[in-house]
This record gives sequence, structure tokens and C-alpha cells, in this order.
Amino acid sequence: MKKTLVAATLSTMAFADAPAARPENITVSPVGAAPSVLADPKNFTGNVVVDMLLPGSLSTPASSGLVTFAPGARTAWHSHPLGQMLIVTAGKGWVQQEGQERQEIRQGETVWIPAGMKHWHGATAQNAMSHHAITYIQDGKNAEWMELVSDEQYLD
Repeated sequence: MKKTLVAATLSTMAFADAPAARPENITVSPVGAAPSVLADPKNFTGNVVVDMLLPGSLSTPASSGLVTFAPGARTAWHSHPLGQMLIVTAGKGWVQQEGQERQEIRQGETVWIPAGMKHWHGATAQNAMSHHAITYIQDGKNAEWMELVSDEQYLD
């Protein structure tokens, strides 16, 4: 695995500035086409690996990646200008909206996070969790990063 830091979750593939064009053919991206990267510790706590799913040549108003969290790993508090969909592919995790109780999420479940909602998500303290993150882009931006989730907030 290439040990490169991700500047922000999935924002490395902000396609908003790409020319709008219809593909002439279906595009299949081979497994491993993009290297796995370690998530930026400014925006994540713990061991988090991001595998981008969309090749940089596609023009789309969304970015997509498979994000894998080790036990105890999580995002910082953040929001998305146009929302985000998470599809849990393995394990068990937590998601929390600011001011609400955290919710458990499991393999096969889908989570919709509305535009502008301050939240975090990640693995539970005992279990790893992976999800596909589909994040919608507005004006070249797909996330507004805030402070890290403290251990107290995470375990509360």
C-alpha cells in the first residue's frame, strides 16, 4: 500500500471542474487501478485507508471511495455541501449527527447524510468497518472539515 496522505476524504477526486461530456462507452476500472492511501490525520483519528473508486478521467458531480476504518478509527466532525451516502460493506460502525445519539451501522445498511449536517462516522471501538462513500460536489468541494472527534465524544 502506498503510504500517501489523503488531503480530505474523497476530495482528491473533485470532478466539478472537469468538462461535461457523455462517455462514449462504459468504463470499467480494474481492481487496484488507484493505489490505496492512508487518510489524513488532520481529518481522521486512527488507521483509515481510502481506495478511490472513480478514475480521475470521469466527469461527474460526485466522488466515490471505499473507506476502511480499523477499530476505534473515525472521521473528524464534518459536513457536505450536497450530502453524502454511505453503504456499509463490512463490519460494524457508528455514525453521529451533532446533538444526537450515535447510531450503530452494519454491513448492508445505507446511510444518507443531508447537506450541511455536522456529523462523524467510523468503526466501533471493537470492530473494523468499511463503507462506500458517495459524496456530492458543489463548486469543486465535497466536504467541510472541522475539529477531530475527541475520545470522550466517540465513546459517549
